[in-house]
Amino acid sequence: MSNQLIVNRISRVGIIGNILLSAFKLFAGIVGKSGAMVSDAVHSLSDVFATLIAFIGVKLSQRSADAKHPYGHERFECVASLVLGGILAITGLGIGWAGVQKLIGGNYAELAVPTALPLIAAAVSIVVKEGMYWYTMYYAKKLDSAAFVADAWHHRSDAFSSVGSFLGIGAAKLGFPIMDPIASVVICLFILKVAYDIIRDSLRKMLDTSCSGDVEEQMRSFISAQEGVEQVDLLHTRLFGNKVYVDVEISVERDSSLLEAHDTAERVHDALEHQFPSVKHVMIHVNPGAETTTSTGSPS
Repeated sequence: MSNQLIVNRISRVGIIGNILLSAFKLFAGIVGKSGAMVSDAVHSLSDVFATLIAFIGVKLSQRSADAKHPYGHERFECVASLVLGGILAITGLGIGWAGVQKLIGGNYAELAVPTALPLIAAAVSIVVKEGMYWYTMYYAKKLDSAAFVADAWHHRSDAFSSVGSFLGIGAAKLGFPIMDPIASVVICLFILKVAYDIIRDSLRKMLDTSCSGDVEEQMRSFISAQEGVEQVDLLHTRLFGNKVYVDVEISVERDSSLLEAHDTAERVHDALEHQFPSVKHVMIHVNPGAETTTSTGSPS
């Protein structure tokens, strides 16, 4: 299956699934008198926009390099992930604020006790949203797509949200109506944590952050083992969206011809891109190796 078909399929499943689920939860929340379920429905509705943004971001990032953008458009995925994180944070704050307003109102006895319908809706939501998380994450890893990884976490945050709703609604039905708005506040905290992680990862990839020390050490060892390489003098990496750019300086035998040094650099370039699929571009500078000195014994 082509990447384009995968992107279209993930987007279609996410949009249609979230529209149907949010409509069901909104109906259950209003009819079943549960503020937590209404908040949960709003969260599911935000997932529709999240999936649309992820779809647009991935489509733009797949555009080929051009004269104005010779390094490609991969950072559109970072922008999409950043927007998704922002939407998630705003949604979480809205849900939390609604719960806090009910808590500070103080009239807990007047809080409506939810019916069984929101409880059923919460259980259905947990199963459906967890399934959508695994489905989206599976294909996001196949695409190596940060935007769809963020979208998958958006689905899981909704599953967490529904778990909170289920517990809060259940406690409210047992005679503790205050647990319904408390559930909204707990849901808010879950959502804000996920939003923070997504935004942090997006900014890390937009700011030319280097790969982890372990990855750079793997690259250094791999390059050092290539034929003709005496040592690695310098290795710099930087994240560009979901791709990696590598700048490396290697030493080759001092007496190598220009053609031999070029062949060594080409081997390192091709081998590195093959061994590390996330590497999009390698820039190699060749240095002459250390000069060898021979000592001669003094005549007797």
